[in-house]
Amino acid sequence: MGRTRKGRAISGFVIVDKPAGITSTSVVNKIRWTMQAQKAGHAGTLDPAATGLLAVALGEATKVLPYVTDALKAYEFTVRWGQETTTDDAEGAATRSSDLRPSDAQIEAALPAFRGDIMQVPPAFSAVKVEGERAYDLARDGEVLDLAARPLFVQKLELTGRADPDHAVFEMVCGKGGYVRSIARDLGRSLGCLGHVTQLRRIWSGPFSLHGAVAWPEIEAVGQGEALDARLLPLETALVGLPECRCPEASVALLRNGGAAMVFPADGLQWGDEAWASREGRAIAVGVYESGTLRPTRVFAA
Repeated sequence: MGRTRKGRAISGFVIVDKPAGITSTSVVNKIRWTMQAQKAGHAGTLDPAATGLLAVALGEATKVLPYVTDALKAYEFTVRWGQETTTDDAEGAATRSSDLRPSDAQIEAALPAFRGDIMQVPPAFSAVKVEGERAYDLARDGEVLDLAARPLFVQKLELTGRADPDHAVFEMVCGKGGYVRSIARDLGRSLGCLGHVTQLRRIWSGPFSLHGAVAWPEIEAVGQGEALDARLLPLETALVGLPECRCPEASVALLRNGGAAMVFPADGLQWGDEAWASREGRAIAVGVYESGTLRPTRVFAA
């Protein structure tokens, strides 16, 4: 007999404007405790020092987290020139310094090399796994890591501000697995002046933006219960990038039991495309479309 989960069977997303100084896991745990949810997770870790959008999934919404994690994300960040650090941000100790300061024109000329499909070496202090262990744990123990470069798609990287010669503000839109700290480090090296991140804020992620996000003081001000239920977004929000198929009532039970069933396809849907099936606006399943039917790969409870 299976173990019954404790908590409320609620599903959806709570979009949190994470403050600096707390971990993404702490945010998830706080939301789960506050809303008494049976299950919770998040889409894309933010460093403790970073702020901005963190999409917290509850219940059945945890099944669609990959569609948010894999989506494009946008960041605003500030780079301080003239110094590299162990962590590639202001939290770490300085390792190298330079008196050089780039001009706006020099920065603009360097940016194209960081756009499109690039290879990026993660920071030593990152969640990348090395032989089963997190890189940041090894780095804290004093190990010198030689992390492999990883592919990253950068759709946009623009210089947006310059308060003084020591600092530059950027906006970046990138795909899954991007490290802003690595961009700052590598851009500083390419300019010969070195650099690290001093401020980082995620402003949108896939279908979610900071508009209407729940501020941390609001979360801290409420106890356990239903106070945040009105801020819950439906799990279907994460599926906006997939074609939607309508399904008849007779198909609902079949799909939820993991069987292929008839659907009414969206325009232009082709054999083998990934799509999601809905009934009266509610997601029933995500799966592979096969000539009038959907073969489910993820199903959602009623």
